[in-house]
Amino acid sequence: MAEPLFACRDVAMDFGTRRVLEGVSLAAHAGEVLGVVGPNGAGKTTLFEILSGRLRPATGQVLFDGIDVTAEPIHLRARRGIARTYQSPVVPEALAVGEVLKAARQAYAPYLTAHHAEWAASRVGLTVPHDVVAGSLGTLDRRRLLLACLLMRRPRVLLMDEPAAGLIDAEVDVIDGIVDTLARELNVAVLLVEHRLELLASIADRVLVLDAGRPIAEGSPHRVFDEPQVRAAYFEADPA
Repeated sequence: MAEPLFACRDVAMDFGTRRVLEGVSLAAHAGEVLGVVGPNGAGKTTLFEILSGRLRPATGQVLFDGIDVTAEPIHLRARRGIARTYQSPVVPEALAVGEVLKAARQAYAPYLTAHHAEWAASRVGLTVPHDVVAGSLGTLDRRRLLLACLLMRRPRVLLMDEPAAGLIDAEVDVIDGIVDTLARELNVAVLLVEHRLELLASIADRVLVLDAGRPIAEGSPHRVFDEPQVRAAYFEADPA
């Protein structure tokens, strides 16, 4: 198999005297969806903070396209093509949708054209008029808007933190379709933290399960979710 596009090796992280991650390794290939699951306190969000560049691990490496980016801050990783979404889809409340897209187009050089924004909006199904105030959008369209802002820069890796949070079942199906488009059609490596197991079961190629900061299982969703240690750690605990 080809070398992974994005990976971390033996990552550990401390907050004060408390070790929150220990020995975490993962690898994601272009066009693949890798799910990350675990109970509350498993370390999923901390792992994403490290992968995105907001935090630097105590030990271990983060690798992008074979390059060690462990010491690189978040803005440099973003320029390489590592993008991230958060559980709460926070948008500029007072700006119109078109203004938000324009700000994303002109965030840094090279500036992009309106055609780039139109293409990105079409890929995620964002059809609201550009003069609509972003703060008036529902949760799904907020997620679409933020994804369009990221997508116009053609990211190669996308870290998604609970994209189904706050959505009804029909909207979860929409997110499912967007993730599938990103991975299968646009060849993005998608890393997905999600507690809605039906979403992961339908779109994830593999899942990594964390418990108390340590990896306890990895493999296809249907096989991993049936492992006794995973059921004990995740299904019998409150999902994160």
